[in-house]
Amino acid sequence: MLHEPAVVIGTDNAAPKKAKLGVILFIVYTLIYAGFVLIGLTKPELMGLEIIGEQNIAIIYGFGLIVLAIIMGFIYNYFCTRMEDKMNKN
Repeated sequence: MLHEPAVVIGTDNAAPKKAKLGVILFIVYTLIYAGFVLIGLTKPELMGLEIIGEQNIAIIYGFGLIVLAIIMGFIYNYFCTRMEDKMNKN
């Protein structure tokens, strides 16, 4: 018994733009993360400063990086879906 694919797989016309967006978001995140690493390497005493709710910069910045990654994932998904809908119309 032969099984056909559930969907027809074709060319994704939006792939180059999605890749460009992914690279841009990656560079933005990398620069922000590099700031975290740079502070830790050059001024580690700053990481211990308490700023919000008795939490230090290391905790706030670290959780901020995690939240930023999640938000950037939603942004990537939103814009990629729009690009696919626009560019892959038959």
